[in-house]
Amino acid sequence: MSRIGKLPVVLPEKVTVNVNSDNLVSVKGPLGELSQLVDPAISVAINEAEVVLTRKSDEKEHRAKHGLYRSLISNMITGVTEGFETQQELVGVGYKAECNGQILELALGYSHTILFELPPEVKVEVKSEKRGNSTVIFKSIDKQLVGHVAAKLRSLRPPEPYKGKGIKFVGEELRRKAGKSAKV
Repeated sequence: MSRIGKLPVVLPEKVTVNVNSDNLVSVKGPLGELSQLVDPAISVAINEAEVVLTRKSDEKEHRAKHGLYRSLISNMITGVTEGFETQQELVGVGYKAECNGQILELALGYSHTILFELPPEVKVEVKSEKRGNSTVIFKSIDKQLVGHVAAKLRSLRPPEPYKGKGIKFVGEELRRKAGKSAKV
């Protein structure tokens, strides 16, 4: 048995889970609604206040998908109840971000500003402190989408190892390199 897959997913109050005949799991909660198509090798059952997933055989592929779909359904339930948040910091002189609706305007040391369009499901907030780094906060009910948008933003200017300039996650430890050493 998969250690993760065999654990039941507890349903909080105000959350409803429905499973269609073609294995489409939809979760509805106070923050919104999400749906996920589950592989036919995995069966989803709803017992009282929990969701239980079982697999049809012990093949390697089915064992892997057992834990995967359990985690996806668990993340959907967490998303519609609490939501997910990712914070990124813009480190560098002149690096700043400005939010205009669903478009993020970024100055990242290039000769031009970058316009970063966000999906409608993701909410963005920018905090700029005087004499400090700008912080971009993404919020959504879909964990996968928040992670994808954060990775896409980071790819515009990844942190470099010498000065640490670039876009990094808040609390991320960067591996720093020493610069040139002076002649003796």
